Amino acid sequence: VQLQASGGGLVQAGGSLRLSCAVSGRTFSSYVMGWFRRAPGKDREFVAAISWSGSTTYYADSVKGRFTISRDNAKNTVYLQTNSLKPEDTAVYYCSARRSRYLSGDYYAPGFYDYWGQGTLVTVSS
Repeated sequence: VQLQASGGGLVQAGGSLRLSCAVSGRTFSSYVMGWFRRAPGKDREFVAAISWSGSTTYYADSVKGRFTISRDNAKNTVYLQTNSLKPEDTAVYYCSARRSRYLSGDYYAPGFYDYWGQGTLVTVSS
């Protein structure tokens, strides 16, 4: 399984970006997906996760109400719509996958996921 993240860039505070993560393979619907981010000088942190059907989603408190995770199983792609961006959202954003249809209690932990993309940089200017 290979994950390819894209859609990052430079945006002013208050702006929006739509991140995408394309997943290779024919069993995308068998994977739960997550987004994490790593800001300069900080540890990787959980952003959002989504079940195989998209019916269950979870968000970090810091992005709740501003970010939306979604997926298109026909296109093998998961998205992260980021709105009302703040300078503190500046980070490299990574998509991740775990071969499971359901999100268990550890969905916020990096170790829960089996596969990772290469990351896409989001820079928010003030």
